[in-house]
Amino acid sequence: MPRCPKPVVFFAFPYFIMSQKTRKAMAKRFKVTGTGKVMRRKPNHRHLLRNKSSKQKRSMRQDQVVPEGYVRQLRVGLPHHKI
Repeated sequence: MPRCPKPVVFFAFPYFIMSQKTRKAMAKRFKVTGTGKVMRRKPNHRHLLRNKSSKQKRSMRQDQVVPEGYVRQLRVGLPHHKI
């Protein structure tokens, strides 16, 4: 259901501002650190792990910083996060 818009008066005309919703798929996949960096998990760490070396599996444990080019898209999908 859409959220109720909040009436705002500009120049004696009522306008309605819709509240922005968070894209839940993005919120589950990305985390924002205290300094504002966006982190993501590395792929390929679910199954078929016996074929991967220990070094690969070790490096997949660590989160990766999202490049600045993608952060602009994340700001739209995560409006309430401090990015």
